[in-house]
Amino acid sequence: MPTKKVFVSGTLLGDALDVLRESFEVLQCDSVAAADLEEVSGIVALITDRIDETVLARAPELKIVANVAVGVDNIDLAACAARSVVVTNTPDVLTEATADLAFGLLLDAARRISEGDRLVRAGEWKQWTPSFHLGARVHGMKLGIVGFGRIGMAMARRARGFGMHVGYTQRKRIPENLERVLGATYVPDIDELCATSDAISIHCPLTPETRGLFSAERLARMKQRSLLINTARGAIIDEPALAAALQNGPLAAAGLDVYVDEPRVHPALLALRNVVLAPHIGSAERETREAMASLAAANMIAVLHERPPLTPVR
Repeated sequence: MPTKKVFVSGTLLGDALDVLRESFEVLQCDSVAAADLEEVSGIVALITDRIDETVLARAPELKIVANVAVGVDNIDLAACAARSVVVTNTPDVLTEATADLAFGLLLDAARRISEGDRLVRAGEWKQWTPSFHLGARVHGMKLGIVGFGRIGMAMARRARGFGMHVGYTQRKRIPENLERVLGATYVPDIDELCATSDAISIHCPLTPETRGLFSAERLARMKQRSLLINTARGAIIDEPALAAALQNGPLAAAGLDVYVDEPRVHPALLALRNVVLAPHIGSAERETREAMASLAAANMIAVLHERPPLTPVR
């Protein structure tokens, strides 16, 4: 009989639960907040679960938190480290899915597809004219990528197919040979990238340094009639400032999949036609979500069987 207990938050797709049950007693409910963690050795957490000192104090036997996401801003890493709790995430398996969505938001925002859909459904489209519902050309535009990890690079690969000129910014430049392969140019100054790009796509993690990175001041420096795409974390953007930049310039449109206070969307954004609002579906493909759950389970099994984790957060 399994002796160790594992808590699983919410529902996992695929066979991850069955795999965990082969080794552990699995406890499951909708969130960590409602769980009895007294004898739990591992937690499979979702991004909606805040794993902080309060939660850790309720789980004195805890050895691992396996986050079903790449980002770990929902986890107090310092508190986990102080208690020798291993934290893992699920990189790689959601890279292509998230880049697909980011590029889809870019196309949608530039060509005003969702906006046009709403016009048709509301009966507001009366006839075709040469000047009706004009958008921005995507092919050949200059794309700025903020955060050039796996997903940022995947975005650059997609951009090459559209003849885009790709610039990227992050703290560390990637090797020049990889830049050549991706057709990307390093721009160390984020403000320069914003001022010279037709579209900016955000792919950096949420950290104390990136929280509010796109402030009113930075948004004001963006190129006139440019686009802003965010599939990373909502708090990277100042939402009221974004709404103002969409309403008064310089932004022409935005595409968002993430928000500061999910599932709430700032009312000022809801009121605007020139923003595409997706419900945090960057990794929402069945195959991807199954792979994320499977990787979280594999990390759990490895650590509780006293083996190294597959994808530790360091």
